[in-house]
Amino acid sequence: MRRWAVLAVLSGSLLIIAMDTTILNVAFPALVADLRPSSIEQLWIVDSYALVLSGLLITAGSLGDRWGRRRLLIIGFVIFAAASLLAVAATQAWVVIAARALLGVGGAAIMPSTISILRAVFTNPRELALAYSVWTAVIGAGMALGPLVGGLVVQVYGWEAAFLLNVPVAVILIALALWLVPESSHPREGRWDWWGVGQSIVGMLALAGGIKFVAHAPPTGIALLAVAAVALTVFVRRELRIDNPLLQVRMFASRTFSVSAVSIFLGMMGLGAVLFLLSQWFQYVKGYQPFIAGVHLLPAPLVLIVAPLFTPRLLDRFRVRAVLGTGMIVAAAGMAVPWAADRLGDLEYWEVAIALAALGGGFGIAATAASVALLSSSPQEEAGGAAAVEEISYELGSAMGVAAIGTLAQVLYSRSIPVAGLPADLAAMVSDSIGEAAYVAGQVADPLGARIMAEASVAFTSALGSACLAAAILLLASGVVGWRLIPRGFQPTKTSH
Repeated sequence: MRRWAVLAVLSGSLLIIAMDTTILNVAFPALVADLRPSSIEQLWIVDSYALVLSGLLITAGSLGDRWGRRRLLIIGFVIFAAASLLAVAATQAWVVIAARALLGVGGAAIMPSTISILRAVFTNPRELALAYSVWTAVIGAGMALGPLVGGLVVQVYGWEAAFLLNVPVAVILIALALWLVPESSHPREGRWDWWGVGQSIVGMLALAGGIKFVAHAPPTGIALLAVAAVALTVFVRRELRIDNPLLQVRMFASRTFSVSAVSIFLGMMGLGAVLFLLSQWFQYVKGYQPFIAGVHLLPAPLVLIVAPLFTPRLLDRFRVRAVLGTGMIVAAAGMAVPWAADRLGDLEYWEVAIALAALGGGFGIAATAASVALLSSSPQEEAGGAAAVEEISYELGSAMGVAAIGTLAQVLYSRSIPVAGLPADLAAMVSDSIGEAAYVAGQVADPLGARIMAEASVAFTSALGSACLAAAILLLASGVVGWRLIPRGFQPTKTSH
């Protein structure tokens, strides 16, 4: 029975991270109104956590395997709590960005440790598949609780409270981890691969930054992508050559492993971008308070809590590629609804609710299937590295979605909002983002303020519809990749790992 208690503690570890992501979504407008970050700073506040986490996951996964996974988990909680206190004290946007980056360091220590410990504790394939399903369902629970709890505390105490919540939760989880979670590791002979650490961090950060900057500052973005290509190529060649690699890149020779990672990445691009943009739509366009906005986002996380729990049974009855592909197609169909509704008339909440429910259900089942396939196709001794690859797919996919689809929405918004007749400085602010438009509308007298907000709402809703279509295309691509390329005979619940 102790293994199920361990699962509960590890699920709590994931819950704090999932809640932190969605809490930021509902706290974001209040933070923007208080600190007034530019549109680029806003994207960095959202993305810095996931970008830093993605850059460090490979190192953290290998470090946990060598040094001890429980030990790394606890250190991650300490860093997470300290970074949250830094964010609470922030009075400028760059401090929040720095705090979010430090949260990424803590998250990088926590996330692969949870999966690696699960691999060590659960040895039965069916039980392990169920544990992974619970792990995914906790993501939905975090997404559900984040907007509700975060929206309530932000509404009452301000955006700083969204970060302060992390501190007592982290303290409780440290105590439970010390009490219940067994230490596990897979020590290797030979020296720690410091060159590989540097190459992986530089490569992943440059890759993430390049994709982020290529739309806003093409020369910078292209330069960063070139650095990423060189650093990651050198890293892969080195890891293939040395006896004790930081990451066993030969795992990617398994088609199931590599295709599952790509499917998760593409799916998370769509999911992360849509939830971020819809949170803004509810608060800026519909005028909801943070808590009410969180309530309106609930269809996705509530279904995401339930749907993964059916995945082990589906994997017993159907091939994993069928479960993954069908789930992503359902999610893609849901995401096409807001786009079609906006083109046919006004976008209503019931249409958004249908889209969110389809997204949560389809993606929840598909992502669980992909995670089970990825982790089951990797060797036990490489648990940390496999967990790092999975988490990179989730986190980098979400960050890339916010950066790429968020940039698309911002460009479409800027091009469609009319600013004729406004002073140049106000026109620049209004066309920069809907958050800036809301600020300007609040500073000028009606009827001009009301006209600015009405036109900004129409422009943002149109941009949101196009963003949902882009997300649908990515989700469909994720499903097609999984359906076509995962081997027909692969059955993760009937193989030992």
